[in-house]
Amino acid sequence: MLVSKVTWQKIGQVKAPGRYNYTFGWLTIIPADLAICEQFPAASFTPVPHHGSDDEYRLGAFELLPPPAFELDLRD
Repeated sequence: MLVSKVTWQKIGQVKAPGRYNYTFGWLTIIPADLAICEQFPAASFTPVPHHGSDDEYRLGAFELLPPPAFELDLRD
């Protein structure tokens, strides 16, 4: 597998648990995954093989990324 991390945005901001076709295979989303995505939309997940399959994955460990930095223009 070439993908090491996925985000809610990358998987299309799915709204319901289920099995979704993704670029590297099938990705199973469970209610707990959605709860994390809704609370932390910038979280990134590690896809892990599901039942030892080469094309079936689920969301594994996740990492909480800091909010994007922004700059203020205070020159006025």
